[in-house]
Amino acid sequence: MPARSDDMARRFERDRPRLRAVAYRILGSLGEADDALQDAWLRADRADTSEVDNPSGWLTTVVARVCLNLLRARDARREEPLDDGARRQPAVTGTAADPAEEAQLADEVGIALLIVLDTLGPAERLAFVLHDMFDVPFDDIAAMLDKTPAATRQLASRARRRVRGVPAPEADLPRRRRAVDAYLAATRGGDFDALVALLHPDVVLSADAAVVPTPEPVTVSGVERVARGAMASMGRARAAAVVLVDGRVGMAMAEHGRLRVVLRFDFAADGRITGIDVVAEPARLNELDITGIS
Repeated sequence: MPARSDDMARRFERDRPRLRAVAYRILGSLGEADDALQDAWLRADRADTSEVDNPSGWLTTVVARVCLNLLRARDARREEPLDDGARRQPAVTGTAADPAEEAQLADEVGIALLIVLDTLGPAERLAFVLHDMFDVPFDDIAAMLDKTPAATRQLASRARRRVRGVPAPEADLPRRRRAVDAYLAATRGGDFDALVALLHPDVVLSADAAVVPTPEPVTVSGVERVARGAMASMGRARAAAVVLVDGRVGMAMAEHGRLRVVLRFDFAADGRITGIDVVAEPARLNELDITGIS
């Protein structure tokens, strides 16, 4: 039976938790997800829904289209050159969200998943989230993207490969993953001694100018100095996950679902960390191949 306006309003409220979950997974930001829901309802309220036979599916489509527009706008901003001030003060978009709620949602969805999703193009991200996470048929997604169902399947398949990860070329993957897992746990927990035990005596940390930020890149050497620097990033570590960076075990940190910092590691023969390359400049981040790790 076609939906009337008042029926659609009731349906929107009943479906709000699911619609919010869809928007959050597509956008990776709770504030932006809530903005998308508000925009979607304004569009739905103005639309003629007299011929809508599946209100829940129709509302999902409206929300997804709004999110797709936001993703495309975000992608366009990434292509714009950043002046020095913009680089040091990242733009904050979206309604202010409860940090505790956003952290809980990130844990539920998976920080690593949100980080990898942020590396996908808008069409890939939409196809993967809607189909693999919410069982939306490819025919419906194809209409949103103005593509064929076959092309939409390919988009989701490419995204799936990135999310699941690919075999890493390094022979000692398990041991290096354990080392990076331990590095992340020590940083999150503020365990200085555990962190020192993971580092080689001659360890060197290099950070580009966008990390701190500073006018020039920073290089720090020595176990204690590197460990103290890692302790200073405890806040960021709570939004970090172990991922593959160019096929090697690394770590990535997100902010509101956006990739902000990546750590690449070098190892000694005994498994201790000899080098840490910290990347935060947008141009360098865009060059990295980041995938999930299985």
